[in-house]
Amino acid sequence: MNTVELINSIMSPILYQRTDVLAALSEGISVGISVFCLLGIAMVAERVVRFTFSKIIPIIVKQSKTTWDDQLLESGVFRRLARIISPVLLYVLFPVFVPFKGVVPEGIARCLLGYLAVMAAHTIAAMLDGLNLIYQSANDETAKKRPIKGYLQMIKVVVYVIGIILAITVLANVSPLGILGGLGAMSAVLMLIFKDPLMGFVASIQLSANDMVRIGDWIEMPKYGADGSVIDITLQSVMVQNWDNTITTIPIYALVSDSFKNYRSMFTSGGRRIKRAIFIDLRSIRLLSQDEVNRLSKLRVLAEYIGTKLDEMAAYNESTDIPETMSIVNGHFASGFINVSLYLAYVKAYLAEHPQASTALIHMARYLAPETQGLPLEIYCFCTNTQWIYYEQIQADIIEHLLTVLPEFGLRPFQQPTGWDIAALGGT
Repeated sequence: MNTVELINSIMSPILYQRTDVLAALSEGISVGISVFCLLGIAMVAERVVRFTFSKIIPIIVKQSKTTWDDQLLESGVFRRLARIISPVLLYVLFPVFVPFKGVVPEGIARCLLGYLAVMAAHTIAAMLDGLNLIYQSANDETAKKRPIKGYLQMIKVVVYVIGIILAITVLANVSPLGILGGLGAMSAVLMLIFKDPLMGFVASIQLSANDMVRIGDWIEMPKYGADGSVIDITLQSVMVQNWDNTITTIPIYALVSDSFKNYRSMFTSGGRRIKRAIFIDLRSIRLLSQDEVNRLSKLRVLAEYIGTKLDEMAAYNESTDIPETMSIVNGHFASGFINVSLYLAYVKAYLAEHPQASTALIHMARYLAPETQGLPLEIYCFCTNTQWIYYEQIQADIIEHLLTVLPEFGLRPFQQPTGWDIAALGGT
């Protein structure tokens, strides 16, 4: 062997190895550039799609004369569609930009396809919500009598299950029939082992679909000793921080199977109810004298009421020939006013003009059935400030004022005799 042949035998493997490294490096750089370009196109497409679905489509929907598209917009169909278009574009263009075979490209393609399966199920669920809104808006009375929400929720569960199964089969590269057969054989074991997670999963879907509870909601569930704000929602439990700063953990399926009270609508409605009764001593109810009526008529809130009632009394007395002494027996107090009647009118006028009592919600004062404690006069209104501290202060101010003005009408609040009253009777 000459020198040239010796050198060629030594350098040939090195040159071939270098060529393989350069080819692999070149292929890697090509893949990187292709993926970078593909991601750039996807990002631009996502911006365009997001702008279209968040800005342009809502304007078109609001200007259209039809109402069904408004329900679809409210249910979030267009927002979820926007999340599908970019992955679809990536999946379609991926073989063009990355025409290489291998584990990584195939894995990326499967991940995109699995994501599309889940998002498609998510979008179909939004369409079902929109269908329910369209059904309700089309005929509200029929929707109340024959609701379809329960049936649509069952369909949503099936859609989600199908979407998850398709995603798993795509990622694992197996047949859906194989997974279904395996799940059927393992269903009894799975139900026994994963009983609580499965019940929690179904309950969480129901809670989310019906928007029954959110983090931050004030809920009350006496069965579990819960009365406070929701601080966490997991697959199996809901954590409630009570007002004494203790923590109560409630199984999430209990919120579906049992009854609980959610105060969220109270805050969103802009009014918190005030419902209190003042017990009036029955022995203090009487007719007012003319001087007392004249004095009360100087109150601004009662001036119009008293004037209107005086005109009605005069018209009634003129139209009937009833002796003045018999007017009370005949049912129309044509000869005077009853103190509790004027007090009730004062309470109504006071609530109507109170700056913290909502006029958009119901506000009234009424008599309840007389009891052994006297005649209950109930105040029913809604405070515009729903915060607990301010609500209690406003409620206290209203009750204090109404109790204070009772003597102005010749009325007394009823109170059970105390030890001091008994001692006063004995002269000690």
